[in-house]
Amino acid sequence: MKLPFALARRVAAVGAIALAVAAVGSLAQPKADTGDANRAILDYQGADRDARIVAAARKEGQVIVYTSLNTKDSIPIKDAFEKKYGVKLVLWRSSSEKVLQRAVTEARAGRFAFDVMETNGPEMEAAYREKLLEPFTSPYFKDLPPEAFPSHRHYVADRFNFFTIGYNTNLVKPEDVPNSYDDLLQPKWAGKIGLEGSDVDWFAAMVKAMGEQKGIAFFRKLAEQKPQLRTGHTLIAELVASGEIPLVAAIYNHNVERLTLKGAPIRWKALDPTFGRQNAIGVARNAPHPAAAMLFVDFMLSPDGQQLIKERNRVPANRAVDTSLNKFKFRMIDSEITLDQADKWEKLWSEIFLRGQAIKKEEE
Repeated sequence: MKLPFALARRVAAVGAIALAVAAVGSLAQPKADTGDANRAILDYQGADRDARIVAAARKEGQVIVYTSLNTKDSIPIKDAFEKKYGVKLVLWRSSSEKVLQRAVTEARAGRFAFDVMETNGPEMEAAYREKLLEPFTSPYFKDLPPEAFPSHRHYVADRFNFFTIGYNTNLVKPEDVPNSYDDLLQPKWAGKIGLEGSDVDWFAAMVKAMGEQKGIAFFRKLAEQKPQLRTGHTLIAELVASGEIPLVAAIYNHNVERLTLKGAPIRWKALDPTFGRQNAIGVARNAPHPAAAMLFVDFMLSPDGQQLIKERNRVPANRAVDTSLNKFKFRMIDSEITLDQADKWEKLWSEIFLRGQAIKKEEE
């Protein structure tokens, strides 16, 4: 399969993960393609489904998960899963790109080591294109919004990142909080707006939503406001909370919420349109532990797992878990922006905001 250039870049750094691949040793032994054989488990919907999957998962003994969710948030999930089911959860955690790179490298070498992948939407879409994922059915699909599903159903969102504005309540009066993106162009905000320096997919989605000509014109005017660019979503939230940046045009609302709960003078607001990025979960096509994989996916999508995501001040996908972090209209950023159109939008972003310099991307 020939990959689009932007996608190829995401899986090309094979050498950088060679040691990581070798480190799994016995977990990554070559085996036959088991995708079709696993379908009996992944599609089963009988009345005894839960009991059957739990019993089979305990017999398998473990589930191997590749994720970009940081250890501070993933370890509590691991502990809760193991305590509930008695099935060992083996985590391998890295950036979303390295998660994808490792999975692709192993598959091309005939090694099928992981059972579940949980990472950013574009990397999940790339994994689907590489035929690394298998469609599955879960009873918790009924509690997920339509935006959680790609059309091919080979993965599903278990959490969201939403781009909202954020502001320091000591520096921005309530009556001055923007009600639209056009409000960011008011002269009073010159030099006082922050931008995360690598949010190219948000930029592209916004331009497309506005209409390309109008959208590009808007962002050129925003650049004339001389925004402060910083790399890192957590960092930029902290800078707003500290008062170094009064207002930021695009910020993860869950990062704001974490600081708000600690008493920091920072708040978020969803404007129209509000775009989100999926963080999704999927079952490996050749999962060595298919029942344990399905059990873990069910757990992550269930109220129990989603409550753990909420408790980490992230945005759960399951609508049965109540949170203020998703109670607004939103749209998903199309993964094609990242996988097929990255060069166009990165070049334009660099031209408008970085004077042609290279984009410094956040390390997850």
